Amino acid sequence: MKIKRDAFHAIADPTRRGIIEMLTQQPLHLNAIAENFDVSRQAVSLHVKVLQECGLIVIKKQGRERYCEAQLDKLNEVSDWVAQQKQFWTVKFNALDTYLNKIQTNEK
Repeated sequence: MKIKRDAFHAIADPTRRGIIEMLTQQPLHLNAIAENFDVSRQAVSLHVKVLQECGLIVIKKQGRERYCEAQLDKLNEVSDWVAQQKQFWTVKFNALDTYLNKIQTNEK
């Protein structure tokens, strides 16, 4: 059974977030990415595979090397969700603040 992966899954791991951050600067091959982490090259390869499955990076072949390139459109899912949650909770906290101020005024 194949696990459905999305941008939320991709950014849940600090190593994957680090890889994304690196790739926003420039495309890199797997060895260059792996040099920046204290995990095995195989572990970095698995993280890269997850990022690719989530649609956050593409891998392009140049000669013998495979270069990873950031493709961050899928992160819009995350920013949209965060904006919706922020709006929802802002309304709730404002209502709570109004209620608490009303109670406090009535006690005086």
